Amino acid sequence: MTGHGRLLVSAAALAAELETSRGPHAPALLDVRWRLGGPPGIDSYRQGHLPGAVFVDLDRDLAGPPGGGGRHPLPAAAAFQAAMRAAGVSQGRPVVVYDDGDAAAAARGWWMLRYFGHRDVRVLDGGYRSWAAAGLAVTAAEPAAVAEGDFAARPGNMPALDAAGAAATARSGVLLDARAPERYRGEQEPVDPVAGHIPAAVSAPAAGNVNADGTFRHPAELAARFAAVGARPGAAVGAYCGSGVTAAQEILALALSGIPAALYVGSWSDWITDSSRPVATGDRPVPA
Repeated sequence: MTGHGRLLVSAAALAAELETSRGPHAPALLDVRWRLGGPPGIDSYRQGHLPGAVFVDLDRDLAGPPGGGGRHPLPAAAAFQAAMRAAGVSQGRPVVVYDDGDAAAAARGWWMLRYFGHRDVRVLDGGYRSWAAAGLAVTAAEPAAVAEGDFAARPGNMPALDAAGAAATARSGVLLDARAPERYRGEQEPVDPVAGHIPAAVSAPAAGNVNADGTFRHPAELAARFAAVGARPGAAVGAYCGSGVTAAQEILALALSGIPAALYVGSWSDWITDSSRPVATGDRPVPA
């Protein structure tokens, strides 16, 4: 699934689409605002959101319980299906996901829906900020009733990596580390108990994929950025971060530039659960 128009939608285009479509033909709007360490996204949702949007909790609905698979492992298909149906997601109904940051949380929602088989999912480019900045309507009122959807979760529709797959991609392809450079280098680790990166992984912070207003950079700019670190069409490319949220934004940016890539869902928080797995530090990739 490539192409800007099938992956992103602008605030103006979404507003026009909502004006001309109603009921089951209108996109299901999912508000997935979330920040590591808080405040809870539901607070932002209750202060104002797109009319008709349903709040989806990333920790509860877009991940399984933390544990051996990292802080945000894949949820069971049945649990994800139930959460999406409750949010009004149906098989044939388009979905638009948004947050209010750099699209990391929204991209996690996009990736999860695509992984579990939904074919028509877009991210609101620039998120809630772009919608509000355009002077479009917002509301603090929650939808009176959400018609339950019929989404059927079928896992495996997006490429995913486990720890062994991530190590193999780092050795024979290109494994991108989407975290901040200081975390990659092992100089700081504010979340996980071990600092550093997967050996042979390349630093490609997801923050560089978006403009100051949170909109994605032009696909040609993204393609040039990824080419500079070896990620090109035809290469085996994967991405990871701390727990598989920010890396989903990297996967979306790669898709925008025409590069399919696999997500290491467990990411660093899963990698370090096995002390036998090697850890690298410093600013240059070292052989795995």
